[in-house]
Amino acid sequence: MKAIAAGIGVVFLSPILIAGTGMMLVSSADAVQSSGSFSSCLTDIDTDKVAEQVTKILDGASGKNVHIEGLDLPAEQVPNAATIVAAGLSLDVPKKGQIVALATAMQESWLRNLNYGDRDSLGLFQQRPSQGWGSAQQIRDPVYASEQFYKHLLKVDGWQQMTVTQAAQAVQKSGLPDAYAQWENLATALQDAIAKTFPGGGSDAEDSQDADQGKQPSTGTSGCAPGQDGSGFGRIPEGSVPKGYSIPKNAGPKARKAIEWAMHQLGTLYQWGGSCTNAHGPDPMGRCDCSSLMQQAYAHAGVTLTRTTYTQVNEGKAVSPAQLEPGDLIFSRGTAARPEHVGMYMGEGLVIEAPRTTKPVRITPIRDWTILGARRVL
Repeated sequence: MKAIAAGIGVVFLSPILIAGTGMMLVSSADAVQSSGSFSSCLTDIDTDKVAEQVTKILDGASGKNVHIEGLDLPAEQVPNAATIVAAGLSLDVPKKGQIVALATAMQESWLRNLNYGDRDSLGLFQQRPSQGWGSAQQIRDPVYASEQFYKHLLKVDGWQQMTVTQAAQAVQKSGLPDAYAQWENLATALQDAIAKTFPGGGSDAEDSQDADQGKQPSTGTSGCAPGQDGSGFGRIPEGSVPKGYSIPKNAGPKARKAIEWAMHQLGTLYQWGGSCTNAHGPDPMGRCDCSSLMQQAYAHAGVTLTRTTYTQVNEGKAVSPAQLEPGDLIFSRGTAARPEHVGMYMGEGLVIEAPRTTKPVRITPIRDWTILGARRVL
């Protein structure tokens, strides 16, 4: 799902310092890549094959039987690549910018979230705390590191007219300025394959307002009467419980437990592909995306759900959006047969959801949802 950050409550980015020498990153490419760099560009990339292998990893394959030329550890590298693409999409970075970011991370770390590097360099992009990129802990967060790379790239005047390696070098200030070129073809294939897994990710243009909300406001779609559509709570700060809300008394014990567990994840940043098994922990992949939040909330209530929105839409039984009960799953975006987002109805006209990258698990009024379907899984 669109996938995309993590609001980690809310993402608090370190102040962006002046671009230029103050933000120069002394690349550790020579330290990381000297023993394994390709001698020439990967020119014969089979894009369809890359897409097939990437899909296997994103669907949960171990990587044992997955082979992608140029990636020795696909089970580790592909999810990191997906995080980079997701961060780019969430910031409305054009496709080329995402390719630049992927090529950079391939050169700097082989798409590994390293805890070492040249001097104090760390993470996917080998960013340095001493050069103002953030704390060591922040840099080791793949979402934060990706967003920081993009923010610096977008400040480079004319970067879209540069070659991939020129744009990467403008950000990284590497001692090996031509090294990024060798990864361009593989980065392009990875971006193509990964972006297609996100709603609208296959194109450069997105409606920024729709991307921010993930839903289109509608009237009457939920079947709620005025005052029962969540509007009575007013503006709900992200990651918070609206004042006056309590789980309705008509909520069944399993639904109540699922809602309570989901509410304990409020404020944790969205992570596309995250398992939601440790949303408050340091590993981004332990955080929640929309469907894993539903899956884990109900797992803690003793109910087994499948992993993705595409399959959860077939769980339990269909119910009318006009007759929702606490604990019902509601679906939006995409189509009724293949919705792209899921949330849990909490009663009182409210929905809890993990919305998208850069946003935290939050509660929203149901009036903001265009509901494509609803399922009762109890």
